[in-house]
Amino acid sequence: MDTARIQVKAGNGGNGCISFRREKFVPRGGPDGGDGGNGGNVILTATLGMSTLIDLHHNPRQVAENGGHGTGKQRDGADGVDCVVKVPAGTIVRDLETAELLADLTEPDQTVVVARGGIGGKGNVRFKSSTFQAPRVAEKGEPGEEREISLEIKLIADVGLVGYPNAGKSTLLARTSAATPKIAAYPFTTLRPNLGVVRINREQNFVLADIPGLIEGAHKGAGLGHQFLRHIERTKMLIHVIDLSATDGRDPIKDYEQLNLELGHYNELLTKLPQIIALNKIDMPEAEANLARVQAYFGKRKVFPISAITGDGVNALMQQAYRSLQHLEARARKEAETTIILEQELPPEPSTRFKLVETEKGFVVTGAEPRRAVLMTDMENEQALVLLYRKLKNMGVINALARAGAVEGDTVQIDEFEFTYSPKAMQSN
Repeated sequence: MDTARIQVKAGNGGNGCISFRREKFVPRGGPDGGDGGNGGNVILTATLGMSTLIDLHHNPRQVAENGGHGTGKQRDGADGVDCVVKVPAGTIVRDLETAELLADLTEPDQTVVVARGGIGGKGNVRFKSSTFQAPRVAEKGEPGEEREISLEIKLIADVGLVGYPNAGKSTLLARTSAATPKIAAYPFTTLRPNLGVVRINREQNFVLADIPGLIEGAHKGAGLGHQFLRHIERTKMLIHVIDLSATDGRDPIKDYEQLNLELGHYNELLTKLPQIIALNKIDMPEAEANLARVQAYFGKRKVFPISAITGDGVNALMQQAYRSLQHLEARARKEAETTIILEQELPPEPSTRFKLVETEKGFVVTGAEPRRAVLMTDMENEQALVLLYRKLKNMGVINALARAGAVEGDTVQIDEFEFTYSPKAMQSN
């Protein structure tokens, strides 16, 4: 359960109220309609202690609360309550339709708003002016955003254990940490990644991940390869566990070469991660026959003959991993300190409030602002239509239509609303 698809729906904004003050001895009370409340957002938050997305499989639709409607006496509607969705730290969030990366929630308590609540509509008291003292117009609440998103967990660990099935990765994790992975003498005992904390001594530790065994063709998805390979991408370095005993009839050197090919085919950057070579099962008689040949293959490169079962050589391996991590982190800090970011003053970007496209039927206006103006307009209210015209004119839409050659009677579409272009008629109102 490390992937999920969910639908998220933010709350709609509440409608503004059309109301007039009605009290004894106040025969002509002015407008007093309150604003609608804002709709709640849908928020994802990274949470420690979670490791799967199973809860979202059972609840694939997450909905925030709508904003309350405004009422008389200038009482605004209440804002809708946010819908907070907890996900494991290490979750990648994408828009399912566009594949756009929305967030990479790597840190605990990190949050992202995946659907924003609609803005509450203004009540009629907001439209009162010296020339418009009794406005019978109010805005509708803006609909909240709705989208479908995909969630994918990528394990967060300092060091990843990679190797072919039965190489002894789970046994090594159990030996070096308090993790209790399932261990058995058959391939694919581990069907999901396991995490453990390796403590070198007090205040010196790192997170070690047991990545399920990879096989030839893993980069194409063979043996659940895609599900396993993505968990390696976040690690800072790898410990490559090789079965030196070759009890399954495999060749340790060919296994090493093939697995690195699989890593490179999936993501070339994985081949650039630092690797420490652990020659496991040195306690078995068959391993002695392969040791000299494998050491000769690696030449001057340091390898660590170990036995995850007995613990021989494991302490030296983990200490080397910790030292390598410290070196990597120190280098990263130095690079961050010496990197100089030159801030250049860029000219302001042209207005992107809307776009105007001419079609065979007329003109189509797109953009968040004109769309919001249309959605929040009561099309049955004549005063509201006049207000919409003024909004569009202030945005520059009316002038843009005139420059584009729009003439009286042309059809203009904004979102699902179509109207006839007639600036003279609108201005006369």
